[in-house]
Amino acid sequence: MALPFGVLKETLKFNGLLNYRGGSFLTENHDEIEAELVIRGVSYEMIPEAKAASILLEISNPEVNMDAIKLEQSPKIAVYSPKSAQPWDDAVTLVLTYAEIPYTVIYDDEIIHGELHLYDWLHLHHEDFTGQYGKFYGSYRNAKWYQDQVAEFEETAGRLGFSKVSELKLSVALKIKEYTAGGGFLFSMCSGTDSYDIALSAESVDICAQNV
Repeated sequence: MALPFGVLKETLKFNGLLNYRGGSFLTENHDEIEAELVIRGVSYEMIPEAKAASILLEISNPEVNMDAIKLEQSPKIAVYSPKSAQPWDDAVTLVLTYAEIPYTVIYDDEIIHGELHLYDWLHLHHEDFTGQYGKFYGSYRNAKWYQDQVAEFEETAGRLGFSKVSELKLSVALKIKEYTAGGGFLFSMCSGTDSYDIALSAESVDICAQNV
């Protein structure tokens, strides 16, 4: 994926061919691109314009499970993650790093301060938007790393003007909702999916009577 991002940075024409030969890319030929393909060991094929047009026509057939996605610029990606998180806490950041795709780690401060609009794509992973400190309470509530994370969340909530973590997380969830309504892309996995929905559905209900 590093190569497609490099192509987009050079503002060249670029198509992602979904499900075509396992997922391929189609772009104009340039010497610097070909050299990068060789360096990275990426298989490629030089084809005439007529062949490229034929491929795009084949993919456009509604009877086949394929599509051509025209990409015009590289997206600015944000990963919602606490600054104290370890690299192995999120498989997506590992993939992005390995693929040399640039991303920025943001968290509650940045979202509350209105910086989410600076990004095209937001990724959520291990997160509990209900303010109940996640699914690890039962097994790790006495672990130092868990207690440190709870203290970090409570300090952040107080610093940003919230009486407890659940109120902070609800505000973050609402800002993410505004972000997606405005056209932002959201990819969520693990506890970032259900806890986000729970937080929004409980907007007018205090589901955390205590700051726990």
